[in-house]
Amino acid sequence: MVVEVVMPKLGITMESGTVVKWYKKEGDKVEKGEPLVEIIGEKVTYDLEAPASGVLRKIIGKAETEVPVSQIIGFIGKPDEPFPEVEIPVKVEVKPPPQVEVPAKVEVREEIRASPLAKRIAKEQGIDLRQVVGTGPGGRITEEDVKKFIEKGAVRERRVKQVIPLIGVRKTIADRMALSARNSPRITLMVEVDASEMIRLRSQMKDFEGADVSLTDILVKDVARVLEDDPIINSTLENGQIKIFEDVNVGIAVAREGALVVPVIRNANKKPLTEIAAVSKTLIDKARKGALSKEEISGGTFTVTNLGTSGVDSFTPLINPPECAILGVGRIAERPVVSEGRIVPKPTVILSLSFDHRITDGVPAAQFLQRLKELLERPGLKEK
Repeated sequence: MVVEVVMPKLGITMESGTVVKWYKKEGDKVEKGEPLVEIIGEKVTYDLEAPASGVLRKIIGKAETEVPVSQIIGFIGKPDEPFPEVEIPVKVEVKPPPQVEVPAKVEVREEIRASPLAKRIAKEQGIDLRQVVGTGPGGRITEEDVKKFIEKGAVRERRVKQVIPLIGVRKTIADRMALSARNSPRITLMVEVDASEMIRLRSQMKDFEGADVSLTDILVKDVARVLEDDPIINSTLENGQIKIFEDVNVGIAVAREGALVVPVIRNANKKPLTEIAAVSKTLIDKARKGALSKEEISGGTFTVTNLGTSGVDSFTPLINPPECAILGVGRIAERPVVSEGRIVPKPTVILSLSFDHRITDGVPAAQFLQRLKELLERPGLKEK
């Protein structure tokens, strides 16, 4: 019996996926469970496993083709087994742009008379000298003619160094971020947090328990605790209804090959800090290798994105649909803080909470941030 290979749904908002490459050719033998085709969807690269053993009879979803979810992309069967003719409605056929040979050097046409300095300035500024009126002898273009042309704000030619097709993960991110900006009225609140206790806790966990706990792990733990107590942030808006999630599943944004993937730590509110650290490390390693499973990138209810390691102080993160909110984390740096009437340097971090204003308002979101700030700053070893 011929078995269909279909485009999987890797998330509740995923409508289509991109076929990156097939690991087998038509006529090759396949074993059930082995990687068959690489697919991009929901900001993650995913190896779809063969649903059955046999021969790859037909590839319908070609490489670099975007295919709607649940549509057939191939057939597996016996060597001579017939299969139905299928024409699937592909959304976009992605083709690489034609290669255009660009001359390494563009010479000024001979009929254009210009001084050497005028030619040099024009070349540096990307100006076509044919657009410049010369005032020198016989219409010769002078240095002053080019400078005046620049001062007038004339449109200059822009030389293209490289053309990058918007496909795969980059296209998925572009679509989802446009969806987020278009559909979610986003408000961002920021708060500065004393990071002294976070740093101390991390050091204490390593010295006394040998646990490799990151600052992001500590944030995930305390975020999960606040979400448990303040569930309106742990929700989504669907079909005109606000649905509050029972599970607290915190996603962590991970950079991979110029894009972001968001593996999910499930039931983070019920896990000790040491377990969160272990799960987080495993997920991050798999994310960077492109080895995350469907289950590991789905079901998130809140996202934490940390750009502090990239030297960013603060930023306005975009909500990861269909979640209600996302927490942006800046870098920890020594900053002047007023303590007991004196200005002293302390390590602080700026947290930015972007939330969907359709679901909640500024006061509940501010209370969420204040509660998180209290947990992060409170003295003593926190509950693990």
